[in-house]
Amino acid sequence: MSTTKIRLSVLDQSPIRKGVTAEQAIQETIALAKYTEQLGYTRFWVSEHHNTGSLAGSTPKF
Repeated sequence: MSTTKIRLSVLDQSPIRKGVTAEQAIQETIALAKYTEQLGYTRFWVSEHHNTGSLAGSTPKF
């Protein structure tokens, strides 16, 4: 029986929840990235999105 580990990653879109600023949404994304690193996930991805008022970042470069 193989004991190979499955490498998992996380994808986030930096959503701006109701009553939260874009800056706070970015801070939530950073906190999530740190937490997933503690849990042992392989990578943390941020999706790229344009012209969307409900998502905080326009590119995954932060």
